[in-house]
Amino acid sequence: MFATLPIIFILIALFVFGAFFVVKQQTSAIIERFGKFQSIRHSGLQLKIPLVDRIAGKLSLKIQQLDVIIETKTLDDVFVKLKVSVQYKVIREKVYDAFYKLDYPHDQITSFVFDVVRAEVPKMRLDDVFVKKDDIAIAVKRELQEYMTEYGYDIIKTLVTDIDPDAQVKAAMNRINAADREKTAAQFEGDAQRILIVERAKAEAESKRLQGQGIADQRREIARGLEESVEVLNKVGINSQEASALIVVTQHYDTLQSIGQETNSNLILLPNSPQAGSQMLNDMVASFTASNQIGEAMKNAKPKKKNNE
Repeated sequence: MFATLPIIFILIALFVFGAFFVVKQQTSAIIERFGKFQSIRHSGLQLKIPLVDRIAGKLSLKIQQLDVIIETKTLDDVFVKLKVSVQYKVIREKVYDAFYKLDYPHDQITSFVFDVVRAEVPKMRLDDVFVKKDDIAIAVKRELQEYMTEYGYDIIKTLVTDIDPDAQVKAAMNRINAADREKTAAQFEGDAQRILIVERAKAEAESKRLQGQGIADQRREIARGLEESVEVLNKVGINSQEASALIVVTQHYDTLQSIGQETNSNLILLPNSPQAGSQMLNDMVASFTASNQIGEAMKNAKPKKKNNE
């Protein structure tokens, strides 16, 4: 009798330890009795009948993520791989549906993602797939939410995290982008050259205008100086012709002096006698007189009348 006591204590200990179990936070345990659903237990210390009740399984209530890679074709016949990340969790109030209605929820979600993506992407061109990836994600979430809620799963968010076309397509897209950037750079360079040429022409025109204005002012001042010089010489009894000759001779010698002071001047042969200045003055007067006569003759000339046919 005393030999059976340890066995009894061992059985009692096994019974006690088998009756109590712990469920972790954000986890639900499904209890079955003789193979039939009995209850759902949540986090904390729980009690079950040993040898009668058993833990059929546990489901995590945390948010989980499933990455699905799909290869499909776009509207412009380009094959592309998309990576869709689905974030989901088991609804606390529908643990029974999530456990008993679906054996492989990952496969079910993957099938829906494949179905939606292969229905949406073939309607878009490759460029639109990049631009409208959020629309694809929204369409996937809408379809998944509609069907997976029935099975006890809540779709938190879907994201299109990667779009990977064929390597040759990516290389072609890079070449197109590079060519477009080179074209834009050439246009900017052309505009810069055009602006530079225009501004340079404006600056040159302004320089010529100022240069011409300076020459005109210089000649005006020279004429005013000559006029004043003639008036001064007239006041001391020198007539206009003699004064003009004296001014011409003086300027002639000033010119020779300036040329002589310039060490880098080329060889220039000029007359240096006083008669040379007088001769230049006479030639200038004769030239002005001839020009005036020609002008008067052309002004007084009358056009000939044409003969009547």
